[in-house]
Order: sequence, then C-alpha cells, then structure tokens
Amino acid sequence: MTDLDALRSRWARTLLAVRRGAVEPDAAPYAENLLRRWSEPQRRYHTVGHLVAVLDHVDRLAAYADDPDTVRLAAWFHDAVYRPERSENEERSARLAERALPEAGVPQATTAEVARLVRLTADHAPAPGDANGAVLCDADLAILAAPDETYATYAAAVREEYAFVPEGVFRTARAALLRQLLGQERMFRTPYGERTWAEAARRNLRGELARLEV
Repeated sequence: MTDLDALRSRWARTLLAVRRGAVEPDAAPYAENLLRRWSEPQRRYHTVGHLVAVLDHVDRLAAYADDPDTVRLAAWFHDAVYRPERSENEERSARLAERALPEAGVPQATTAEVARLVRLTADHAPAPGDANGAVLCDADLAILAAPDETYATYAAAVREEYAFVPEGVFRTARAALLRQLLGQERMFRTPYGERTWAEAARRNLRGELARLEV
C-alpha cells in the first residue's frame, strides 16, 4: 500500500527546493490535485505506484542529472493526464505543468524544463548530452528490467488499461512498440541504466514479444 503522506512530503521537499526555500504558496493543494489524478479509476499500471517507482528511480539516478529536483517535478507530471484512449497524454500533462507550476511559485525556467521533460516521455529519446532527459526516461522505462513476475504484472496491467482495444489490434500495436524498443542501439541513456537494466529489459521484451506473436 502506497504511503500517501510520504509522497506528500516528497512533493513538498521538491517544491521547496525549486522555489529556493520560499514557503508560499501552500504546496499541499497541488499535491492533492496530482494524487487525485494519479488515482483515477481508468489506471491500472499508470497509478500512484508507478509514480513512486519513477521517483525512486530518479533518486537512484540523481547523480547523472543536471538538476535532479527539476527531474523529480517532471516525474510528478509525466503521466498526470492519462486517458488510454487518447494519444496526446504527454502534451496535455506538459500543459498542466505549464499552468500549475507558475501558480505554485516555480520559476519560469524551471517550469519550461519540466514541460520539456514531460513531452520527452512521448518517445523516450533524449538527445545526446540531455542529462535531465536521460534520467527521467531511464526512470520511466526501468520497469522493463523488472523480475519476471513483476514484469508479467506490469504487462497485464497495461493490457487492462487498453481493455477497450480488440485483442488482435492490441497484440499488433504492442508488438510494434516492443520491436521498436528492441531496435534501439541503447534502451537506457544513463551509464547506470545501460549497465544495470539493459540486459534484463531486452530479455523481458523478447519474451513478451514471443508470447504476443504466438
């Protein structure tokens, strides 16, 4: 069970850091709005649990980021808008950040970087030298390297989110995504991610692809 109070504290610490110690406006309403979004009933994988996992991975990869707190803010917003039947979730999540963060006292430059990072999760393809982008994308994709049982639970949850899609259509689309990920020269962009997660991720993706193509 997710400790929501711990998550609220993490949000408040991050907001305080990017606002350079300013305590106004109150951070709590923004945390509640985001947590409500991450708890919507249509979510099966993209839940508060996923948010916690991404934040934990950002913490693990923080040394590779130019601005870890900005990446943490982007993690909070990266799936804040999530409708499986829509294709513009990343764009809508970025626009939410662009509206909410200035109201929350976040400087414009930080807001712009958060929105850029959120949009980057649409294809997980940060440019060479994009340290913040590499950390967020690796943190978001780390689930691909999970142990077998955890990966199976993740894949089943994704299928549940797309329950409205006919089985044959889903299998074709999912297989295309897996082949695209497997075709990348580097699936993870941080040294830690490539060293620690790449082999397991490729094994998981090949296994799922084989099951989809039966």
